[in-house]
Amino acid sequence: MGLSEQQIERYSRHIILEEVGGQGQEKLLESKVLIVGAGGLGAPAALYLGAAGIGTIGLIDADKVDLTNLQRQVIHHTADVGVEKVKSAENKINAINPDVTVKTYHQWAKADNIREIVREYDFVIDGTDNFAAKFLVNDACWFEKKAYSHAGILRFDGQLITVVPGQSTCYRCIFGSPPPVGSVPSCSQAGVLGVLAGVIGSLQATEAIKYLLGIGDLLTNTLLTYNALKMQFRRVNIKRNPDCKLCGSEPEITELIDEEQPVCDLEKD
Repeated sequence: MGLSEQQIERYSRHIILEEVGGQGQEKLLESKVLIVGAGGLGAPAALYLGAAGIGTIGLIDADKVDLTNLQRQVIHHTADVGVEKVKSAENKINAINPDVTVKTYHQWAKADNIREIVREYDFVIDGTDNFAAKFLVNDACWFEKKAYSHAGILRFDGQLITVVPGQSTCYRCIFGSPPPVGSVPSCSQAGVLGVLAGVIGSLQATEAIKYLLGIGDLLTNTLLTYNALKMQFRRVNIKRNPDCKLCGSEPEITELIDEEQPVCDLEKD
């Protein structure tokens, strides 16, 4: 495709990186990333991916901006309260970088729509706020063979792992199935440090860029945890579960289902 003079200037700090270069930047401009959830995790991921020149960014979220979101969902501003989150996020991405095409889906991700949407993208970022949605994203990406980044935050703790279907541990290998309804508090009940969303969401964006460029070491088979109070990262090696209901040798899950919605495990979007 070739970069214009303006693009060479815009992405110059990428281009001078040996691991990226002009060809790598062109690859980013040709890439498509889907962000499921335009809240705490999706907000920083969308901003950085937009700034990085990801050619197409998809945003799925059926919610509208609420005043309580603004403590951590940095893509939304005070004037956006009451506006659809996908529209608010689209406006900010376009303001940062007109090179980016933003596709919005003002709807909840469900078993009857997510595969068709995921199919269009090269990488998926799970920025959802509940267990049911997280298992749905994992399963949809497995069936469509799309790599994705899982993450979660609560109080002062965050975690993330990158899943490459057929090659690495999936979310169900680790957690199996959603916990009983009401067994895990929501962030509206337990709270969450606002900046934590920025830390973890930015790491998700980093994993997306590395995957698209084929550089570095992805967090496959590795759960990265972070505690903000102790400023401590920890890597936990994870092995694929041969008895996994989804990706094991004798899978029980052969189609998508909408799990019962437990109380939010992450943050209220």
